[in-house]
Amino acid sequence: MLDAEVRELMQPFVLSDYQVQEVYSRFCLEVARGLKRSTHPQANVKCFPTYVHDLPTGDEMGKYLALDLGGTNFRVLLVSLKGHHDATVDSQIYAVPKDLMVGPGVDLFDHIAGCLAKFVEKHDMKTAYLPLGFTFSFPCVQQGLKEGILVRWTKGFDCAGVEGEDVGRMLHEAIQRRGDADIAVVAILNDTTGTLMSCAHRNADCRVGVIVGTGCNACYVEDAENVDLLRADLKKTKRSVIVNAEWGAFGEGGQLDFVRTEYDREIDEKSLNRSEQLFEKMTAGMYLGNLVRLVLLRALERKLIFKQSSRRPEFASVLQRNEEVFETRYISEIEDDSFPEFASTRKIVKNLFGLEKASVEDCQTLRYICECVAKRAATLVAIGVSGLVNRTSNRRVIVGMDGSVYRYHPKFDAYMRQTLQKLVKADKEWDIMLSEDGSGRGAALVAAVASKTK
Repeated sequence: MLDAEVRELMQPFVLSDYQVQEVYSRFCLEVARGLKRSTHPQANVKCFPTYVHDLPTGDEMGKYLALDLGGTNFRVLLVSLKGHHDATVDSQIYAVPKDLMVGPGVDLFDHIAGCLAKFVEKHDMKTAYLPLGFTFSFPCVQQGLKEGILVRWTKGFDCAGVEGEDVGRMLHEAIQRRGDADIAVVAILNDTTGTLMSCAHRNADCRVGVIVGTGCNACYVEDAENVDLLRADLKKTKRSVIVNAEWGAFGEGGQLDFVRTEYDREIDEKSLNRSEQLFEKMTAGMYLGNLVRLVLLRALERKLIFKQSSRRPEFASVLQRNEEVFETRYISEIEDDSFPEFASTRKIVKNLFGLEKASVEDCQTLRYICECVAKRAATLVAIGVSGLVNRTSNRRVIVGMDGSVYRYHPKFDAYMRQTLQKLVKADKEWDIMLSEDGSGRGAALVAAVASKTK
């Protein structure tokens, strides 16, 4: 049985129906503000047009490169599209050394271009013309399909000389400096667009793409006439466009203050990007483990966990010394654990604190803390998804999802569905599908569709 005091400790994470409805209304208002030219500068949810107007038909053919940069690793992929909704993928993962994440931008792009050249050589394609789709998962203003201006770095990157610059051009120039491969950057997209495209390749009803991984963001298909920032000529000739919501920044105008906890505030105050990406800080893998760490500290302070142990101060200092000590993947492992054995939970507790065989009661308390943090994240994501699904003009809407938190957390999907059932309009038919490599295959599909429509 859970202690009433533990429930009380976690109460701020449990969103009431009123709070869910209120966050939903505020989110929908921000999306509308982001789409409208007159309110766009003040809006938190920027709703940038991506210049991707056409979804894949499934009959795309040819070889395409994809580059996926969005975290501490990046991937290079060779995608062979074979028509009939079929594709084969060869890929390689490369590290981004820590010093390159905060060094000069030119060095970062030179490193990427070097890895691209190695990859192309390995596949004996040095002489082939290769169109490349570049998945760049940071806030960007697109000025065309292959021009993306970085608004700001997130997720621990802070390379000088890139903010305000066209990252497509910077990659192109790095490739040209080497001059040892015939690679053309034909499209820049973020991972949510890739997810949407990859799912649409397999299911024509996909209209929303969502990532809940290191970061958290979404995109959706909007009627072109509703997107004020789209060039006038495109509004006349194109029916729709994928809009990159950049919803991680929702709440920067105070919209989420009534549901943010003291723990959320502490994470924000100690982050690289204070007062920014507040929705992301409540939903994304980069922060969820840290939230649990802070709650655990409070639980130790109040003697709500490990009550029988005299080593509580020692456990607290383990948690205080290192902000990243409680990894987000532990949340998934703990929620996936079986009662009353709690084998994974006990192993995690042993690794963290050197405590042999934590009691069943302690394991239950820890699981409840993880559950409340994860369920709130899933509820918030589902609120955003509901807003986007309700905006699309289709009656049947598939939501394409990806990201480590969604993919590996055993209940994230179920938590999301509970909220979607409450908020999606009754006349909509909806479902969620797991993306197959959105940022890789999806980038190649954008490159293929771009090459087709030239």
